[in-house]
Amino acid sequence: MPPPRISAIICTHNRDDYLGAAIDSLLQQDFDDYEVIVVDNASTDQTRTVVESRLPHPRLQYIYESTLGLSAARNAGAQVAQGAILAYLDDDAEASRGWLSALLEIYEQNPKVAIAGGRVTLIWPENQTPPKWLSDNMAGNLGAYDLGDEITYITQPGLTPRGLNYSIKADFLQKIGGFDVNLGRVGKNLLSNEELYMTEKALQLGYQVAYLPNALVAHNVAPNRLAPSWFMSRSWWQGISECYREQVAGRSGVHQLQAGGERLLRGLYKTLKYLPDPAQRFENLLYAYGQVGYLSSVVRAMLKPASTG
Repeated sequence: MPPPRISAIICTHNRDDYLGAAIDSLLQQDFDDYEVIVVDNASTDQTRTVVESRLPHPRLQYIYESTLGLSAARNAGAQVAQGAILAYLDDDAEASRGWLSALLEIYEQNPKVAIAGGRVTLIWPENQTPPKWLSDNMAGNLGAYDLGDEITYITQPGLTPRGLNYSIKADFLQKIGGFDVNLGRVGKNLLSNEELYMTEKALQLGYQVAYLPNALVAHNVAPNRLAPSWFMSRSWWQGISECYREQVAGRSGVHQLQAGGERLLRGLYKTLKYLPDPAQRFENLLYAYGQVGYLSSVVRAMLKPASTG
């Protein structure tokens, strides 16, 4: 049997309430030449039962990865995948029927593409609507992603496709050594920026990164994420992630203190400026709070050599 043209991979950790819908959306794609791999990342709930209830489906397989962490799980899925293209779907997301077709098409049309992802809409919890303090930009923290109705090639890493709707060439991933296990979520921490880092690497090496409006995925918003405290935690970890990304890219140093301090002051100023607007006020407070996380990580990194020498 020839290998499938594309491998769809779900990495999951204790999300059995959403996982079944995610798997089913992949088993109902509009063509047949693909495989589905579920990577159980040290789950302690009914994850395995959810997957096994759908076996033996000819395109579905289950693997277990004991090392906790999204990047470790993604790398484990890539190691067993047979497709030349790896398509990652979050365990709380649902792919449209044409998701894999839309992803595959861009790689076959343009061999320079190394990474591609699509539009993400949000599925709100039953009987809940977006809170008044949630701005459009903050909805991006919940996974929302929309760059318009045309295929767009990304030149700014900050606009990189969301990890919940993400694909990458298998040979490119292998070339750069896989996903960095020091980025990406581990358990309940909210480390991120692994996709942004991958985009930076791709652009540096002369590849292209594409946004595909027709590669549509819907993301379930967990009720606990509609609390201001979740957004505060998310922003804190975003700052830490940004610091680490600069370190691995060779851009760390004392200048980080000045840059982070300037961003902190800017965020606090805009928080006061937009006091009458709950959404803009909270968005800028989150920005400022993220810089505190960033600066704390910078200081820890600067002190580490002295404490271990």
